[in-house]
Amino acid sequence: MPRNDGRSAALLALIFGLLIFGLATLKGGIIALAIPPAVYLAAALLGRRNMPRVSAVRTLSSGHVAPGQEVTVTLVVTTSGDQGIGNSGQGSGMTHGTPNRRGDAGTGVIGVQDMIPDGLELTSGDADLLTLRQPLTLLPDDGVVSLSYTIRGTRGEFAFRDVVVSLHDESGVFLRVIIVTAPATLLIRPNLRKLRPIVLHPPRTRGFAGPIPARQSGSGVDFFGMRQYQLGDRLRWINWRVSARHERRLYTNEFEQERIADIGIILDARAQTDVRTPAGSLYDHSIQAATALSDMLLDQGNRVGLLIYGRGREGVFPGYGNGQRERIFRALGRTASGHNYALESLNHLPVRFFPSGSEIIFIGSLTGVDDISVLTRMRANGYGVMALSPNPIAFEAASVQADARAVSYARRIAEVERRLATVELRRVGIQVIDWVVDRPLDQTLHESLTRQPAQSRPLVGGAR
Repeated sequence: MPRNDGRSAALLALIFGLLIFGLATLKGGIIALAIPPAVYLAAALLGRRNMPRVSAVRTLSSGHVAPGQEVTVTLVVTTSGDQGIGNSGQGSGMTHGTPNRRGDAGTGVIGVQDMIPDGLELTSGDADLLTLRQPLTLLPDDGVVSLSYTIRGTRGEFAFRDVVVSLHDESGVFLRVIIVTAPATLLIRPNLRKLRPIVLHPPRTRGFAGPIPARQSGSGVDFFGMRQYQLGDRLRWINWRVSARHERRLYTNEFEQERIADIGIILDARAQTDVRTPAGSLYDHSIQAATALSDMLLDQGNRVGLLIYGRGREGVFPGYGNGQRERIFRALGRTASGHNYALESLNHLPVRFFPSGSEIIFIGSLTGVDDISVLTRMRANGYGVMALSPNPIAFEAASVQADARAVSYARRIAEVERRLATVELRRVGIQVIDWVVDRPLDQTLHESLTRQPAQSRPLVGGAR
């Protein structure tokens, strides 16, 4: 974008140069050459008009999209009224001034440049509009300049803010660059891959119908047990085969109630547990897993909350429905792994963020020295715990370019350590899912939960 702020200074330099050279050589012709630019500059100074007020409005075709989805950005820059050009420097935000009483051609906009946030790709259109490419024309006092372009990007939250507008006066001598604020926010949520429902066994359920077995007799589908017939039992619940073996006694089938539960998702965002390779970041796979699980669990009617632990502690309080899904997706779209000296250890994990008796799904690589003890303590405090661990060993080994034998030995040692940690967690009743991220998450979940027995359920007050 050209900046012609020095045009008036160039005229002054030319005038003084001709005068000094003419006086030095005592040649009146050279001095006379300074008269035309001096008259032109004087006329520009005398006829200099005030700069207009400038405002900008930015609109996005959508403020919440999936990765790779295109978004159209429309920017409208409006000039109205005047502002004195004598004020030097750049303005921030909308500029203001006194009204212009002239009704003829006014100040022109020679350039509009939108500042696109880093991480977004321009796919079509142009974020710069330079009217100097065309014959210079002046806009009326209430002129409008608009531009439109299309962008796309990967997961993240992107804040649009500044627009650079260049204005000139009628003579074209004086130019001012103004920064106008036109805020807008674009959130690109993580990729969502649908999962088949999984069966959880939380220590406590809530008193609403849902998909989770409550380990309590009542109306349901799965057989739970038998008891002696009581007045009011439905006849179709009577077990006639068992009742035929007893005189004057009837026995009724009991079914297991199915309810909803409180489920908390904890996402480990600490930098020391994130593995970065040329193929990407392991934390991105953790985010995709949290997105898919929260979507599936909310579809089942559960109350789901989210806690992101890493650079800080960001939480979405437990809730239901599409509104909660939107809040969780926004938090997952903004998050990034990071380092915080105060949060290096999981010992500071605010587990009480979730109601007592909740099912906790911890998503992380389980490479911290205190991860096992913290998860064990959560289990001892009455929470149901499931650990979904993206495998950092397989993820890093896939991109290591080194001696194959050395890599094989190192990988075997690391896998033995990881297997011992997994066995210790399962021994205390924690379901551990070792996820090699090259495999689909849905397949890994169902294969792992089928092989592992349901975790034992400690006695917790309330419905079970």
